[in-house]
Amino acid sequence: MARIPGAVVAAGGLVGGYATARFTKKRPLGGAVLAAGGVAAARQWRESAGNKTAAALSAAYLAGFGGSHPLAKKVGAWPAVLGVAGGVALASWALADRRQG
Repeated sequence: MARIPGAVVAAGGLVGGYATARFTKKRPLGGAVLAAGGVAAARQWRESAGNKTAAALSAAYLAGFGGSHPLAKKVGAWPAVLGVAGGVALASWALADRRQG
C-alpha cells in the first residue's frame, strides 16, 4: 500500500485543523485535528529520517501553527495557513520525504 508523504500529512493537519475550527466554530475540535496531523507526521518523520529530524520538523509544524496567527493579521487567515502549510511541507520534503523511494 502506498504511503502518504509526511509533507502531505503535515500540510493536511495544518489546513484541516484550521478548516475544522473555522467551519464548525469549535476551536478544540480544530485543535484535535491539528494535533492528530502533527502526531501522524512526526511518526512518519521519525521512521524515515530519525529522531533529530523529526524533532526539528515537529518544531517547524508548531512554529507554523503559531506563526500563522500574526501572519493572518497581515495577509488574511487562509493565505497565512496555506503559506505556513506549504513551508512545513517543503521542509518535510527536503529533510525526510525525498529520501523515500
